[in-house]
Amino acid sequence: MTSKREHISYSELKDWAQCPHYHKKAWIEKVSRFEGNEYTAFGSAIHDVCEKKLLKEDINETEIFQLGFEKRLQDLLEKNIEVNPSNVTQMRTAGPAILAEVDEALEDYFGEYEVFSSEEMLYVPIENFNIYFKGFVDAVVKVGDTYHLFDWKTCSWGWDARKKAEKLVTYQLTLYKHFFCQKHKIDPAKVETHFALLKRTAKKDRVEIFRVTSGKQKTENALKLLYQAIYNITKRFSIKNRLNCHKPYPCKLLNTPHCP
Repeated sequence: MTSKREHISYSELKDWAQCPHYHKKAWIEKVSRFEGNEYTAFGSAIHDVCEKKLLKEDINETEIFQLGFEKRLQDLLEKNIEVNPSNVTQMRTAGPAILAEVDEALEDYFGEYEVFSSEEMLYVPIENFNIYFKGFVDAVVKVGDTYHLFDWKTCSWGWDARKKAEKLVTYQLTLYKHFFCQKHKIDPAKVETHFALLKRTAKKDRVEIFRVTSGKQKTENALKLLYQAIYNITKRFSIKNRLNCHKPYPCKLLNTPHCP
């Protein structure tokens, strides 16, 4: 890393893994970084309410969601970012429907649990590098002696088996678990990881929680990728990964002066 940069996040690692050239443009040169859309506005608004529900706060969840969603949409408009009105209308209805199922989904999946932390910040030194890993763990609940770390993810109808097992997706939880355990000096064998899907277009079962394996070998693989990223960013190696120009969607830098 350059002398001005003190940490790396999972989001940055993911961008580097997809394309080192895009990473350089977005994270170092600050060119054309993604500033959000109606999907991120929806995700942030519903995430905030899920956090409050997990903490058993006495709230009007629909009102807080709608106000939070509206504020984020307004922020986008002020940045001249257009949104799809049809999507927004559907999201206004989907949000409360999802939130109504959150409590039951958590209880069905975890049984009796206690909240260990919510939106917990990780800022943990990375072994053998003069840099920190930075991240925010959406939630950690404890059942008996086991810690369950999970991340809220909004989506349309859900994830297929391929998506649930995709390395770059699951490495987020693997790395969060690793640095969470280091921060609290907890045996990794006592920590499990999960995603909680919040499905916008589902007609039922709008909240799906599932376990993601995060054992020793997977942790080693995730850390290896992290170390490779730090080394290459430090050395300013930034090749273009032409295989990912259109995956999972066309890169915004493609065929522009930044990536002709």
